[in-house]
Amino acid sequence: MRKSYTINARHHCIQLNTTKVMGIINITPDSFSLDGCMRFSKNFQKQACRLALNHIRHGADILDIGGESTRPGASRVEAGEEIKRILPLIKRLIKLGSVPVSVDTNKAVVAKAALDAGANIINNIKGTRLNRSLLKMIVRYDAAIVLMHMGRGTPRTMQRKVSYQDLIGEIIQSLKESVEKCLDIGIKSDKIIIDPGIGFGKTADDNLMIIKRLKLFQELNKPILIGASRKSFIGRVLQREIHERLMGTAAAVALSIQNGASIVRVHDVKAMKDVAKMCDAINNEKANEYV
Repeated sequence: MRKSYTINARHHCIQLNTTKVMGIINITPDSFSLDGCMRFSKNFQKQACRLALNHIRHGADILDIGGESTRPGASRVEAGEEIKRILPLIKRLIKLGSVPVSVDTNKAVVAKAALDAGANIINNIKGTRLNRSLLKMIVRYDAAIVLMHMGRGTPRTMQRKVSYQDLIGEIIQSLKESVEKCLDIGIKSDKIIIDPGIGFGKTADDNLMIIKRLKLFQELNKPILIGASRKSFIGRVLQREIHERLMGTAAAVALSIQNGASIVRVHDVKAMKDVAKMCDAINNEKANEYV
């Protein structure tokens, strides 16, 4: 059975006795998933707000807001522009107060602006190459942090040299060291989430192996977040374009939950909420309560 965790993220206590669905909001023009809110409309702030409210209505437990694409080959966005993109939505969602707000950034100055606005979680793609000033902020603001393994390089270069002697062992060791750094700097254990980094410096086969062996990550005694939604390894297996990967995503989400994921980060909240609820029902020791 998957262990139950509690994450304390400022004013939100997130009980992970059931799988939580994190809804993605990309306020970018160049998201790999073609859903970037700046891609289709000059009124991207309104579009982002509509998407956030739809995610909440469809059952999102957490919202993850990003102002810079982290797809392979993505161009870097200056901190000022990133803040300009994400801050209005963060402020609006914090006023609603209905779900915790996570911000997908690796820049300390962006994290500070988001935390000042009330964000609850910093989702840091460079979680295994930690920025000390960012970690101190997590302590000061009593926030939570997602530590993600990205492999080598940056989003622009991470897929150029992908090789591991021991894929799972190396990722676990890297995440373990990151957790220890967080604890040493004063971040409490109940504020740390780990993410093996599906698609970040990994081959398609690596991504499949991570999901298959995900139970091994439970040795770190931290809740596991998985972000497999619509990613290219699904397209490679199924020979499907991005907009045709819903069922492949559902399979990846279901197996990730079965193998220990506590949080799934997805684009299609309504469908994946059903997947998560069904997996939880099957895995529940009192499964007869659902019949």
